[in-house]
Formats: sequence, C-alpha cells, structure tokens
Amino acid sequence: MKVPTGPSGPYRLLARALTAGVLISASACSFPGVMRPADAPAIVPPATSATPSLTDAQASAALITQGELGGRWSATQGGATWRDGLLKTRTDAPDCQRLLDGLYAEDLLGEPTGARAVVGLDESGNAAQLRYQVAAYAAPSEVDAKLAWLRTLPSKCAQFTSTDVRGGRLNVTVVPAVLPGVGDAREGLRLTMSGASPADAASGAAPMLTLDFAAVRVGDRAVSLTNGGLGGAAQDSTQQAVQVGTQRLQDVLAGRPPTTAPAIPTTAPTAPSSAPAAPTSAPTAPSTVPAAPTSAPRAPRTAPRVPRTAPVAPRTVRPTEPRTARPTEPRTVRPTEPRTVRPTEPLTESPADTADDDTTTADTADTVQEG
Repeated sequence: MKVPTGPSGPYRLLARALTAGVLISASACSFPGVMRPADAPAIVPPATSATPSLTDAQASAALITQGELGGRWSATQGGATWRDGLLKTRTDAPDCQRLLDGLYAEDLLGEPTGARAVVGLDESGNAAQLRYQVAAYAAPSEVDAKLAWLRTLPSKCAQFTSTDVRGGRLNVTVVPAVLPGVGDAREGLRLTMSGASPADAASGAAPMLTLDFAAVRVGDRAVSLTNGGLGGAAQDSTQQAVQVGTQRLQDVLAGRPPTTAPAIPTTAPTAPSSAPAAPTSAPTAPSTVPAAPTSAPRAPRTAPRVPRTAPVAPRTVRPTEPRTARPTEPRTVRPTEPRTVRPTEPLTESPADTADDDTTTADTADTVQEG
C-alpha cells in the first residue's frame, strides 16, 4: 500500500502557490530600500493646547483703580436701583431693544470666551456708577462686528420711546460719544432717558438717566465700560477710564509694568496734591541730645543780659575832717509876759515908785481899819 506524502491534485497546486508567496516575502525583507508598512513613521496629530490670549492674572492686573479717576471715586456699594426701573423697559424697535437689553445685562460685546475681570466704582459727586471689564473673545472679527453694529445706533435709535414695568413711557435719545484714539478699534455711545412728557421732565417728576458706554479692542481682547446715573455722567471720567485702561492692558500684555496716569482733579487745585505731608510719627530726638542747628546759634539763656541803662560809676566816699565843736556863748533867756509872750525888759524900781507903793499900802491899811 502506497502512503501519500503530500497533497495531490488541486491541493498540490495551492500548496506550491503559498510556498512561492512566502519565499518572495522573505526575500523582499532582505533587499535594501524596500520599506514595510510597519517601518513608516507614525503621524503625530498637532497639539490642541495653545497659550491663552489673556490669563486671569493679566485681566485682573489690567483693571483700573479708583485713584486713577480722582478722589471722588470709591469701591462700589452695590448695583443702583435705577438699573431695573429704567434699563428693563420695552420698545418696538429691535435694535433699540437689543441696546437696552445689552446695557442691562452688560454684554453688548457678547459673551467672553476667555478670561475676564470686572471692577465697580461709585462717584460721590453725582451718585454715578462705573462698571469696567477686561475680557478675551474668540476672534478680533467678532469684536469688530459688535463695534460696527454699535456705530449704527445713533441713526437707528436716535430717538425712541420705551415703556417700563409700570406702564410709564420714557423718551430715549442715543448719540455718539467721543473717545481717545487708543487701541485697534473703538466705539462710544451716550444714552439719556427722561419722562415722556416735557412738563414732567422739567418739573423733575420723571427720572433723568445719563449713561455712557465705551468699548476698545486690543487684538482679541477688549475693555468695555458703562458710566452714569440719575445725576449725570462725567464725560472726562469716561475718557480717562478708556485712556488709562487701554494703556494698562497693552502694558500687561507686553510684560511691562502698568502705566499709571494722573487722576483728574475734581476742583481747582490750590496746592500740589502730590506734595508729601509732614510725617506725624517721625521719632523725635532725645532730650539729652542737642538737635542740629538750623540757623545761627542763639545765645544761651543763662548768659548775662545786657543792662538796659549805662552803669553808674561807684560813688567815692571822701574822708572828712572831724568836726570841731565851737564854744558858743550862753544864750540869755529873756522873761516874757504871760499874755503877749513878748520879751520885756527887767523892771528897775526907782525910789519914787517905792514911796508911792508904801503910801498906797498905808492907805489900804487905813481903809481896812476903818471898815
């Protein structure tokens, strides 16, 4: 019996074809210059992570500060009540309604796609509020499209009427606002709202709102702000915020220290506001250490004072000769009469006077005897 040692017939032809294919593949591996699919370089997809155009730290550093707008500005105390009563109104004009909605929602430039930072400030002079935002958007063309639409509103919404939630009618006026020539593109508007009746507006019965809006693009970043209130909107504050804020954003993006512009004076300055004040806590010199003289040294207080009058020469006592008592003649005391106290001469009796006295005495004696 014969034992088959391999395929026969069609199977033998198939086996030969397979064997030939294996030999050809093996020989191809040994030939230089022939690349197999496993040796081809792998295709690496491009990196999808890109450096953001604005970081949160940069957005915060690009915000303006209250000191750059003047001493009348301070940190905000919260949203004003007029926002709900005046900006949340309805009108039939689509573009005008879009303007009111954008001012109320504070998104006239659209929703930012990157980092953003916001600061709010209050003004003590006319109770105005300023909201300032720095944000990144998808592309510069997106911001430019919004700025182009804002540029048409002074003609589309020059004057229109809106209705508040209570049914009151308000007259609205939109005019362009002048901005400094900063950034890559910019646009500004000024909106005023008052009572529908001129008599109400004149009497003050209806509120009067003045609100500025400004936006400046720097690449795919933009700064935007609203400034105003029932007491009005200071145009110089709007322009100062745009000027300082745009320059600050450009400095932050370039890696430079932010530039601080001088604040707008609120009143006519009487003295330089930057003059340093005298230190109140400066240490005083010890009492035992003499202070450095600032002028010519003064005479000590213990120095003898100059006499006001010329000194008097001392009086010289001259020795005197002893006084010799001179003998004096005795003074004769003359008798005086008791009544007249006049000196009288001593009486000298004469013989005749004596005889008369005797006769008188004898007569007196005789008279006594007779009696």
